[in-house]
Amino acid sequence: MREWLVKARKQKGYTQAQVATQCYIDRSYYAQIEKGARNPSMEVAKKIATALGVSPSTFFHNQYEEPSFLLLLRNSQMVIAYCNLDLEYIWIFNPHSEFESSNILGKRDDEIADNKGTRELMALKQEIIDSGMKMRKKIKFPLTHGESIYDVYGEPILDKQGKTIGVITISLEITKKSQKSTPV
Repeated sequence: MREWLVKARKQKGYTQAQVATQCYIDRSYYAQIEKGARNPSMEVAKKIATALGVSPSTFFHNQYEEPSFLLLLRNSQMVIAYCNLDLEYIWIFNPHSEFESSNILGKRDDEIADNKGTRELMALKQEIIDSGMKMRKKIKFPLTHGESIYDVYGEPILDKQGKTIGVITISLEITKKSQKSTPV
C-alpha cells in the first residue's frame, strides 16, 4: 500500500476517480497503483504527481537502487528527504536511527520532535520554498545520545512550469568532525 499516495490524495480532497479522471487513466488502474499492486509508467507517474503535488520519482525509488551505492548511503550518516509545500515528508531515505520512516511520512518536523533544531530545519525549508534558492546550514539536533550536528543542504523541487512544488534536503551528520580539535 502506498500510504503516502493515499494521504496526498486525501489532502487534496480527491477521490480515486477524480485523480484518475485528471490523469486520463482508469480508476481501477489508479486504485492498483495506490495499493502498490502496479507501478505506473513514467508518463502516468508524472500526471499523478502533478495532480497531487508530489515528485514522480517517489514511485520508482526502489526500482533504481544500485546495491553498492545504496549500501554506501545506508552506512553513511546522510539523510535524504523530500517535503511538500506544507513541509510534510513525502519521502525519506536513511532517517536517523531514532526515527522510523513509516512514522515520519506525512508529518512535519515539529510533529515528529519539537525542538530548536527541528524549528531551524523547518525555517530553512520554508526559506528555500519562499526564495526558490538553494541553501545550506549547520543545525544542531538534541537526540537521546546527545546533540548531533548536521550539515543540511536543500533546494526547491520544481514542476515543468518552474513552479515550486516542494523541497529536497540532504543532511550529513558532522558531529564527530565538528568536535575534533585542531592542533595548536
